[in-house]
Amino acid sequence: MPAAISDVLAEADRVLAPERFDDYCVNGLQVPGAREVSTIATGVSAQLELFERAARERAELVIVHHGLFWGAGVASIDATLKRRLQALLDADIALAAYHLPLDAHPQLGNNALLARALGGEELEPFAMHRGEPIGFTTRLPDELTELARLAERVRALTAREPLVLAAGAQRVERLAIVSGAGADYIDEALRAGAQALLTGELPERAMAHAREAPVHLIAAGHYATETFGVKRLGEKLAERFGLRHIFIDVPNPL
Repeated sequence: MPAAISDVLAEADRVLAPERFDDYCVNGLQVPGAREVSTIATGVSAQLELFERAARERAELVIVHHGLFWGAGVASIDATLKRRLQALLDADIALAAYHLPLDAHPQLGNNALLARALGGEELEPFAMHRGEPIGFTTRLPDELTELARLAERVRALTAREPLVLAAGAQRVERLAIVSGAGADYIDEALRAGAQALLTGELPERAMAHAREAPVHLIAAGHYATETFGVKRLGEKLAERFGLRHIFIDVPNPL
């Protein structure tokens, strides 16, 4: 049986508590569409290919980690945004996005899921963003305390070769994780007792910072480190309401 999209998103809001975060974007419903949903499609970033594939799957609701609307809002609709909105409107698909709430959640979040997939134990919140932690540190199992083995496990989890800047201690007993663009948490990772920081992408300044800290940096791709949370959210909502869920992978090497 279909469920009301308002009920599905109310459940997502209840679980993720987006009101706790001073975020860069609109969390929750961004584009209205159908009022009921039988199929939820999830994906990392709002883009035309994702919307077109969701329409072919007859999804009524798309949930993403990176939505369409950021910052102060839309000043004008350019050709790219027009095509994206047209794809949603033509198919009567509703779009919702959850950004920092899907990084920070201790069960459904990107960072906690990465930590547990690595066999991490004793997860501790870290990476404060405007008063709320969005990342975790975790104690690694003995077999992953060697940097090369840790990097290999990250490669297997993310299906891409990570960039590894080896600059820290010989053993990585505690790993800090901030998916996406988390390289600026190097100093906080060190204060939390971590010997390495796993993130998605690195700015140019990160190499020198890591060497001088010192800390190992592992960059496994912004996209690749952020597939976990939105997929798990879709699975949980589908299970809760008896719906079909599909994760639409639009691979991005960045």
